[in-house]
Parts: sequence; C-alpha cells; structure tokens
Amino acid sequence: MTSTWFITGTSSGFGRLLTERLLARGDRVAATLRRPEALDDLRAEYGDRLWTARLDVTDTAQTERVVADAFADLGEIDVIVNNAGYGVFASVEEATDEQIRRVIDTNLLGSIHVIRAALPHLRAQGHGRILQVSTAGGQTTYPGFGYYHASKWGIEGFCETAAREIAPFGITLTIVEPGATPTGFGTSLDTAPPMPEYAATPAGEVRQALTDGTFVLPNAPEKIAQAMIDLVDTGAAPLRLPLGPDTYDDIRASLTARLAEHEARRDTAYSVVSEEIDAT
Repeated sequence: MTSTWFITGTSSGFGRLLTERLLARGDRVAATLRRPEALDDLRAEYGDRLWTARLDVTDTAQTERVVADAFADLGEIDVIVNNAGYGVFASVEEATDEQIRRVIDTNLLGSIHVIRAALPHLRAQGHGRILQVSTAGGQTTYPGFGYYHASKWGIEGFCETAAREIAPFGITLTIVEPGATPTGFGTSLDTAPPMPEYAATPAGEVRQALTDGTFVLPNAPEKIAQAMIDLVDTGAAPLRLPLGPDTYDDIRASLTARLAEHEARRDTAYSVVSEEIDAT
C-alpha cells in the first residue's frame, strides 16, 4: 500500500534522501524546497508521483498556500515531515541580529507554521502523522550553538504540547532527533566572525574542531532516513526517536544531570508553598 508524504527542505540532506527512497519504493511525495529545479532529475524519473512546490517556511502565507495546494492536488496526505532547517554557529555574543532572527524564524516559527497549516487537513481526513526533525541539541547543549538550541528546544516544547492536543483526532507526532551526521549541514553552517576573547573557551574549542575537521560525525545519513521510514511503516509513534549513539548518550547524560540537580533543590522548592496551602 502506497503512502503520500509531504516533506520540507528536500534539496539536500535527510529531505532529499527521504524523497529518493520513498519514490523508489512507489510512494508519492510532495517535496517542498526553495529551488524546485533541484529535483528535476527525480521529476524526470518518477513523473507525477513527485509533486513539488517552492517554499520558504519563514513565509507564513506561502506556507499555508503550499500546504493547502498539496492536499487539494494529492488528496489525503499520510505523513508530514518538518525537515527544513538553518544552522548557525556562534557564541552568544558573536551572532548577528539577522542570524538570530533567521534561526528562530526557520527552525521554530517555520516548523510551527507548517504544523498549523497541516492540522485542519489532517483533522478533516481523520488520520495522519507528523515527523518533526529536531536534533540531539533539542534536549542537550553544545558550546557555540546557543541560538540553534533555542530554536530546537523551543520546537520540542511546542511539539510535546501539540502531540497531546492532536491525539484525539487520530494524529500522531514524533520528534526525530538525529545526531551528528555528514549531510552537508556542518559545512553549510552559518558563522560569525570569531571574537578573540572566546578563543580559549569551550565555544572556541568547538569552533576549532569544526575548522580542522576533527568534529566527529558518527552516523550514516541513509540509515537515519530509513529509520524514519521504518518508524512510519511499523505504526509505532513514540514522542521522541533518538537516532545515533551520540544523541542517545548525550541526551541521557544531560537528563541524568538535570534530574540530579532538580532533586537537590527539592527542599527549596517545597519551602515556598503558601501557608494557606500548607495548613491544609
């Protein structure tokens, strides 16, 4: 049985890999990207099973129009994949205002706009799945990625809330958290001129690792794309899907440390209870 997928950010990386694999097995794909001509080779091979549209997810009106057009042209859409993203590497002082706005507009607001645009259609058809591509950095942090983390922690909080709200309509949502992967994302990272004051800090050390190529990318992009497809095929719908040993280990370490710190503050937390509540 074939499925229909709507995927953002399909010019490269996971979006392109998903599109290729889904078309190869007979599914239909609504592929959106800022340069539709980048998929001309796939269109020539797969014909009308590939539907494409120009989309910049930071444009709310365009997002609503493209999502509506995809449902109108294709009928039911089974899976929405929010994959479009933008990465910036800079310490909190180094990033420009434009870079900060762009990372929030793309990764957080752009993803929210796609989900909001799709939900009325998914509710109307009575089923559907949303895969929100996040990262290990949606639950843990790395120096130099503060604004990227702000966008990813934000979208994970939004999605965790949305998943509970939309479950009664037969719609599931899974946050996909790939680890460091050679998809071209690292080489396309936007950067800011380094401040010498940060050279000997953790942010400077990460910058050096990115510059000299020693930053480890342990995961296979093809396997991550296939894991996302397999998840849908099995019908499983976990709230989060960590992909990569770095994701699993780093998030586990972060959650363990946060829980320990949280528990250490128990007495202080309970000390501020209202006397009226305490009396009862």
